Amino acid sequence: MDYSITAEIIRKARIRSGITQKELAARLGVTNTAVSKWERGLGMPDVSLLLPLCDALRITVSALLGKEDDGSVPGRTDCLTVNQIDTPTVGERNEENAMTFEIDTGRTMKLSPYVFGHNLEHTRSAVAGSGGLSAQMLRNRKFAGKSGKNSGVAAEWRGIGDRAFFQLGGRPCYTRHIGCERMVRRGELNSQSVQNVHGGLCGLTQRDLAIVSGKRYEIRAVTMCSVPVALAVELTDRKGETVYARAELSLVPGDWETHKVTLDPDTDDSEAAVRFVFTERAEVIFGALSMMPEDNFHGMRLDAVRCLKEIGPTILRWPGGNFAGEYRWKDGLLPSDMRGPLQAAMEIESEPHSHGYDFHEISTDDFVALCREIGAEPFLTINLVWNSTEDSADWVEYCNGSADTEYGRRRVENGYPDPYGVRFWSLGNEMGYSHMEGPRGPEEYAALAATHVEAMKAVSPDIELFSSGPYPNDQWAEKSAAKLAADVKTISLHHYAQAAMDYTTPEKIADTYKSIVASVSGAEDLARWMRRSLDATGEKLLISFDEWNFWYAWYRPSCVGEGIFAAKMLHMLLSVSNELDIPYCCYFQPVGEGAILIDEDGARLTANGQMFAMMKAHCGGNLCALTGADRYSAVATEKDGVLTLTLINDSFDTEKAFCFNLPGKDPEGELYASEEVTPYTCFEKRPLDVKAENGHAAVVLPPHSAAKITVRIGR
Repeated sequence: MDYSITAEIIRKARIRSGITQKELAARLGVTNTAVSKWERGLGMPDVSLLLPLCDALRITVSALLGKEDDGSVPGRTDCLTVNQIDTPTVGERNEENAMTFEIDTGRTMKLSPYVFGHNLEHTRSAVAGSGGLSAQMLRNRKFAGKSGKNSGVAAEWRGIGDRAFFQLGGRPCYTRHIGCERMVRRGELNSQSVQNVHGGLCGLTQRDLAIVSGKRYEIRAVTMCSVPVALAVELTDRKGETVYARAELSLVPGDWETHKVTLDPDTDDSEAAVRFVFTERAEVIFGALSMMPEDNFHGMRLDAVRCLKEIGPTILRWPGGNFAGEYRWKDGLLPSDMRGPLQAAMEIESEPHSHGYDFHEISTDDFVALCREIGAEPFLTINLVWNSTEDSADWVEYCNGSADTEYGRRRVENGYPDPYGVRFWSLGNEMGYSHMEGPRGPEEYAALAATHVEAMKAVSPDIELFSSGPYPNDQWAEKSAAKLAADVKTISLHHYAQAAMDYTTPEKIADTYKSIVASVSGAEDLARWMRRSLDATGEKLLISFDEWNFWYAWYRPSCVGEGIFAAKMLHMLLSVSNELDIPYCCYFQPVGEGAILIDEDGARLTANGQMFAMMKAHCGGNLCALTGADRYSAVATEKDGVLTLTLINDSFDTEKAFCFNLPGKDPEGELYASEEVTPYTCFEKRPLDVKAENGHAAVVLPPHSAAKITVRIGR
């Protein structure tokens, strides 16, 4: 018996009969899961259920088992054949279980490719090692902040040696900042001193590092010492009792020196330790320590970079967000070990996982290299408050200047002869909000921004500038956006949907899911309000919807419910981007905070990430007009002779049939579905059977699922 044939028969007959999986399960006294498994070919109904099932579906047992072409019951005129599809006409919609629409490839609009943008902000664990994009494995590797109680040892480190003396924060200090003297943060620049007072083994260790046998790890130590010292670098078990790999560095008195060694452990250990130890009666001052896999991309994890490629950002906004107000771009001209840590103005929001500091692991050069690798345009946000106008102009010159300019020459000296040609620049982030340092009112912001605009455009006249503020806001639209409109054509909009989340009972799971997926309409309403507010100024202004997500996505596990939310948001943005003049959209944010999960086992896409990977096929295409479909459920684009249709069934417990014209042959489909919507869930990707005949097609999507169908059109 072919379960797949019977599965299709049950599913079609149930939909034709107008009953849900839940209703069918109730009639037969079985669970929803049982019915779902029958319809996916994962099992068959018990023999005792065959007659009740056929009665409920109005087909014969022979038809159920695929033995008859005609599924009607003899003598009954109300039975339908299994091949009949009773669906509404175009324009009629039964939102619960069927939608019929027409795709018009003759009426299209060119889509902005930048609807598929993302943020890469240095917040929480998005970039920081041990869970972020950075390949750096050591925490607090530059010894920022204060020491633990009575220890003298920097946070995240442990001292070795019962009678050794540890000091944090003394001089000399290896890390530093370049310029921006007004931006004073405490605890950024420290060194860690270890004094071996009585002899014996002493030094520093850090635990809970995940190492893999056969993988090579590059370790660097920037040190200064009082007498010659043999410094051992070891990878060990958590307690330091078993050594997996070891090397010895010869330290000599004098100025700071950097030593590098590569270790190849012979054991897998998810709780390993690294140790820097010596026995001489001496003082060793550590300026910075580093450990990362040898196979990294500009200091970034290769698996995370591959995931970014998979979701396909077309524009990448960096370094913030809020972090833009804490960033000092010129520090990136220093070697990575020498760049001073950057303290967050608001630790609880920006850097809660790293004691309030970012360790500046990614420079402008690294970021641009990442953009080139994944196919994204760089989108830079300046530090509008603490950087001078000269600092901002110098950054533009570093990115876009020729070799005969001061900072263009610095770029060339760093190994990058060709100008980067960075087009997109944001004038600060969320200015006017209480959590951002700087001007609170629109007039003050516009006056400050105008000075940076003038300096930046004098260096590179063709750059495109974005202004920010607490939008939608009529006062800011009139007194800031309109005032800057001659040189700044695009205004930033941010929105984070919210819903109470309770997964403790089946009823509350359903309510939570429905609240999540329904919240997309609030984002559209906000965008329309923003459009009206900007239009009222009389200026032709664009919207950059450059931060969107679900609130607190960065503090909780992802789930299929939020994946459906992300898919619906993309459908909405694709559908209204031309109408509302929103050519730029950036999800906040992929790495570690919604789309890509990183842990000791590697990097992988969440349900949200899966939806970005599926939807990126629309990028750069022409949006086709649809008659009879709502934009949250269906979007079609045409590009290079290929029609791409994506469909979303956001129902919690009801399947939905989609019937549509298909101007092409041999369609290919893929389905993203899941039995559950609760935390830690992802979609299962599998082929989708597209029934196509005489230019029309039909598919049935299970609850909380999405699908992509492609077909070649034209010749």
